[in-house]
Amino acid sequence: MSKPDVGQLEEDYVVAAIRSGWIAPLGPDVDSFEAEMKERIGVQHAVALASGTAALHLGLIGLGVASGDVVITSTMTFAATANAIAYTGATPYFVDSDPDTGNIDPDLLERALVELERNGTPAKAVVPVDLLGKAADYSRIVPICAAHKVAVFCDAAESLGASHGGRPAGSFGRASVFSFNGNKIMTTSGGGMFVSDDADFAARVRYLSTQARQPFVHYEHTDIGYNYRMSNLLAALGRAQLSRLDSMIEARRQWRAAYREIVSAIPGVKIFGGDDVEDNFWLTSIVIDPERTGLRSAVVRARFDEANIETRPLWKPMHLQPVFRESPRLVNGSSEGLFENGLTLPSGSSMSDEDFARVLDALSSALHPA
Repeated sequence: MSKPDVGQLEEDYVVAAIRSGWIAPLGPDVDSFEAEMKERIGVQHAVALASGTAALHLGLIGLGVASGDVVITSTMTFAATANAIAYTGATPYFVDSDPDTGNIDPDLLERALVELERNGTPAKAVVPVDLLGKAADYSRIVPICAAHKVAVFCDAAESLGASHGGRPAGSFGRASVFSFNGNKIMTTSGGGMFVSDDADFAARVRYLSTQARQPFVHYEHTDIGYNYRMSNLLAALGRAQLSRLDSMIEARRQWRAAYREIVSAIPGVKIFGGDDVEDNFWLTSIVIDPERTGLRSAVVRARFDEANIETRPLWKPMHLQPVFRESPRLVNGSSEGLFENGLTLPSGSSMSDEDFARVLDALSSALHPA
């Protein structure tokens, strides 16, 4: 659905990094990648890490999250968000979605904060998730959390290049994280980035990510650290990708527009995520109303399978996952409906026009069965 979009420029950057001799983790490409990401997002500090999950984990530790704490997050997300909370020993508390965007519902978030305070277990942090490239409603989330004196730590893994209210995704809250996994809008093969305007917070994350080494000639450790830094070779790949980010977003925007044109003529089928304002178009999904269309998303997906074209349901909500079945939640059925009726379509910027034409034909056929 979203394979890596790499070419000659990426090869040139990686070969140059190899020839520089900086093969081990860290090096000049890591430094440059961090500087270029800071400029792109408009923040003061960036730390390149081994994965977005590592960035989430260290950010939560930096916020002081520990065993016995409660951290609120969206139930409509990939497991990495909840897993990182669990790594700290804290309990994830899942809040349901805005049905249009799948992002955390601010009204439910406020209710959850009030209920936790009333129960004597106030939330230690809130981790909103920017789903499929659409930034969460930070215009509402940030003041709600400020009123309850709770830190906002943004999972922007999927939203690099998106914005909210004119501000880049990744520039909200105490800090944010990005993922550069192979299927993301840009990739370093594997990798992530922690970004923040808080110098002490970023310094703590950087320190913990390099095994918490003290500044001695010998190896000295006073804290438990982690081997979470990004390799210089992967950072070189990321620099090449970042220089092409806008053109990759534009390609995905064109795919979205074509999908929207087909779907707009079919009552009961809509493009997931609401309007396209400030989106990065990472993945395009549709939501199918089975009562209006007489179709179920599983049937449509099976028709794509017959054409050897990959599609996938929207994220299965975390509160439905067996591993988190005992976790607290405040849900209203929105995310369950999206999981049941949503379908994610091929969205990668590396698709050829011929590939995409075949996908459009398959979509038309699947939604207009004989």
